[in-house]
Amino acid sequence: MPWFPGAMSCKSKVAPSVEFDHSCSDSVEYLTLNFGPFETVHRWRRLPPCDEFVGARRSKHTVVAYRDAIYVFGGDNGKNMLNDLLRFDVKDCSWCRAFTTGTPPAPRYHHSAVVYGSSMFVFGGYTGDIYSNSNLKNKNDLFEYKFATGQWTEWKVEGRLVARSAHGATVYNDKLWIFAGYDGNARLNDMWTISLQDREQAYWEEIEQSGEIPPSCCNFPVAVCRDKMFVFSGQSGAKITNNLFQFEFKGHIWTRIPTEHLLRGSPPPPQRRYGHTMVAFDRHLYVFGGAADNTLPNELHCYDVDSQTWEVIQPSTDSEMPSGRLFHAAAVIHDAMYIFGGTVDNNVRSGEMYRFQFSCYPKCTLHEDYGKLWENRQFCDVEFILGEREEKVLGHIAIVTARCKWLRKKILQARDRQKQKSKLECNEESEESGSGSQKDSSGRSSRGPPLLEVSIREADAQPFEVLMQFLYTDKIQYPRRGHVQDVLLIMDVYKLALSFKLSRLEQLCVQYIEASVDLQNVLSVCENANKLQLDQLKEHCLNFVVKESHFNQVIMTKEFEHLSTQLIVEIVRRKQQPPPRVYSDQPVDIGTSLVQDMKAYLEGAGHEFCDIILLLDGHPRPAHKAILAARSSYFEAMFRSFMPEDGQVNISIGEMVPSTQAFESMLRYIYYGDVNMPPEDSLYLFAAPYYYGFSNNRLQAYCKQNLEMNVTVENVLQILEAADKTQALDMKKHCLHIIVHQFTKVSKLPNLRSLSQPLLLDIIDSLASHISDKQCTEMSSDI
Repeated sequence: MPWFPGAMSCKSKVAPSVEFDHSCSDSVEYLTLNFGPFETVHRWRRLPPCDEFVGARRSKHTVVAYRDAIYVFGGDNGKNMLNDLLRFDVKDCSWCRAFTTGTPPAPRYHHSAVVYGSSMFVFGGYTGDIYSNSNLKNKNDLFEYKFATGQWTEWKVEGRLVARSAHGATVYNDKLWIFAGYDGNARLNDMWTISLQDREQAYWEEIEQSGEIPPSCCNFPVAVCRDKMFVFSGQSGAKITNNLFQFEFKGHIWTRIPTEHLLRGSPPPPQRRYGHTMVAFDRHLYVFGGAADNTLPNELHCYDVDSQTWEVIQPSTDSEMPSGRLFHAAAVIHDAMYIFGGTVDNNVRSGEMYRFQFSCYPKCTLHEDYGKLWENRQFCDVEFILGEREEKVLGHIAIVTARCKWLRKKILQARDRQKQKSKLECNEESEESGSGSQKDSSGRSSRGPPLLEVSIREADAQPFEVLMQFLYTDKIQYPRRGHVQDVLLIMDVYKLALSFKLSRLEQLCVQYIEASVDLQNVLSVCENANKLQLDQLKEHCLNFVVKESHFNQVIMTKEFEHLSTQLIVEIVRRKQQPPPRVYSDQPVDIGTSLVQDMKAYLEGAGHEFCDIILLLDGHPRPAHKAILAARSSYFEAMFRSFMPEDGQVNISIGEMVPSTQAFESMLRYIYYGDVNMPPEDSLYLFAAPYYYGFSNNRLQAYCKQNLEMNVTVENVLQILEAADKTQALDMKKHCLHIIVHQFTKVSKLPNLRSLSQPLLLDIIDSLASHISDKQCTEMSSDI
């Protein structure tokens, strides 16, 4: 395996800069090491503020990024509206007034600004004299600023677009898209677009929206990620929520991002807020600041578009955190976010600029990889026979026994029965004359053992398959929310989750069902909950029915006429005398996750289910075929095409055999996606994603960061040995560089005496090369 040298330097704090096509799951690029200088991941840094003689402190302004500069336009300084254009050079960290010619837009705030090609476009906003409270009005004008010439030009455009401020704006497919805002009398939720390709042909066109359109709102951000536009929270009167909506440009369809899959105890979405920022980077949306229920939070929230989960980013320990603020503005340059200005405590305008360093690791594909194993049904070794109809569902013993103790017990019982049956058949065959046929007890070819049959009478196939999907992926593919048959299906899944003691799945089902109950299906759900003895769901339905706004509508339906007498009595009594609310301080058991279960499985819980032996330099390590095949295309091809007859596989990475410690680190990554390891392990595993065909180069990216950031005096000798063994010449050179410059400390390390003779000679050669002629002369004179 070739090793590609990187640029040499010696910086201790760096962040990986990973170029990788996340849309292509089959490709793994080979990264190169590069020793600094980079910025620490998730570090906030305070940059030079804008001096008053350059431009005023401000809020309600806009910022855009163009090449290596941030451009700030408009806003207000607390007394007056502004229309100056400021430029911040991110390389030099210097401020200046941008060069301009022509007539700029009138002073304004709550406008929008976007970049298209080599121009900035400014639309709408609020103009007038806020000091004297005169001539205040919303605008619908459109201005272009050319970065190359500094020329301002107003576009005279036809169309009936309502003047507005505090709206959302973005560029997609050569068009400017405007959504919602405030027209001076009411909040809006309409959408308009205009082509930016030809000023002479441009006109405003209203877009006909469909789906779950966000409520009329203002003071919200928009961001484009994965060819979709996202809108989060904002001021929408009494309906203000913390919902996240996505808009598909192609079909003009809105969708509210569901939160039913977020378990209690997992990070929730940010509080509802307005005046915040949201930017897109890679597959993530980052939400910062804003006013949230009379507070100014300064946490940075991150939404993963792929997994549909939120998290709060923990800043690095050396971060210079910005205070909470609203009506600030944000933009992205390369792999960092820049935040400028805003209103901070006591209504003070800010002139501060902050930089936040993103992390750009490829996503974890653990759940996807196991999900594909379930969908493809390759390497199945167990067959579940379900219900009275004896429907059959295939699966993998390793995944099922790792995730569910109830099914594990069933599988062990079935395996014991199979062993006893095979033993009896062998005894019978030994008494008879042998035949030439080579078949196993089930009539299958002797290429592999027969499928283990496990009978589960209390489960039907459809809900059991949903449960199996959860075991493999830690989530369920939610059906149509609110549709009666789909809700009833998830209720059957919930019943199984209770029987199989899967707490995590219980919570997912309850959250989905409770979110799906509406006026049309509540009685059907209530009756089914009563039939299945699902008391928690029945209680939720009864409380839903007797709500003041629901009761009259529900009892007038035909379904209510056909309801069982028992339930009608319960509804009437509850309406007359609601039971007291019971509050519990007991924490909710959300069960164990896929990662936790696979970690325990690797560490010993899965030992009795191992079906393959991995040989590392002759030493055996039991493992599980299905897990290896799900995570590595190398193992998947091997087990599918040329599985070794003795069930043993020699482990190497190219021509190099990794250390035992590094091999265990690789198994942790395969089984449960762990990327934490000593730097010397990272050196061995740097090429592993390329050789073993992992879904992406996430492991390699973390190895790269680990090596670039964590080579220290204390571990430099171990890494030197690993670099020599793997022929990683650039890393070996980097280690020798550290040893030479820190030799006084390195010489006291006990590991120095255990180095091989060739490595000791390499250190002596490096020391000799480092010593200057002058130092040699001084040393000679001392002799």
